[in-house]
Amino acid sequence: MSYDLENLSLKELKDLQSRVAKAIGSFEDRVKKKALDQLEEKARELGFTLAELTGLQPARKKSASVAKYANPANPADTWSGRGRKPRWFSEALASGQSAESLEV
Repeated sequence: MSYDLENLSLKELKDLQSRVAKAIGSFEDRVKKKALDQLEEKARELGFTLAELTGLQPARKKSASVAKYANPANPADTWSGRGRKPRWFSEALASGQSAESLEV
């Protein structure tokens, strides 16, 4: 494929430049995906999964945390006990309530 760059407008040249940059950026990903697909197919032919052969486990999906505490003023406002304490939880503790009294 050949382009007559001398006769293209600035807009056409910039469009071409953008398309070339995208193609270069995705080239390695496409080659890796093709190689991975071929390896997975070969592993299946041999009766294995690629994860079994490489010792790598597929990424596990994280499950959502279960609510452990509920806001007494708004029971729909919950907290799992992980991460930063919500303001309502800190205020309830400061006012003398116990964490056990806020449990769901």
